[in-house]
Amino acid sequence: MATTAKHDRRLREERLGFRVDESTKALIERAAQLERRKLTDFCMTALTDAAHRTIAQHETLVLSDQDRAVFFEALINPPAPSERLQRAFADHKRRIVP
Repeated sequence: MATTAKHDRRLREERLGFRVDESTKALIERAAQLERRKLTDFCMTALTDAAHRTIAQHETLVLSDQDRAVFFEALINPPAPSERLQRAFADHKRRIVP
């Protein structure tokens, strides 16, 4: 058990500090009590879950059925490169490829 506690302390070297009003603290304490968890554990879990949800919302692209169809059509039957794209490739080849 001592080894586990020591390991947990090493994992939690960083600190977050913030102040809350009295009613918010009471609300959070009540929720932690209802789940029979320590306040710190409850807060860590809640913050981590919220962070994962926020990141997922910002990193996930949701397409409509029409958007999905257009996307896959472009993959399966890509349009011919435009004049501008051809010039960009030629310029890239001239600069990058020996």
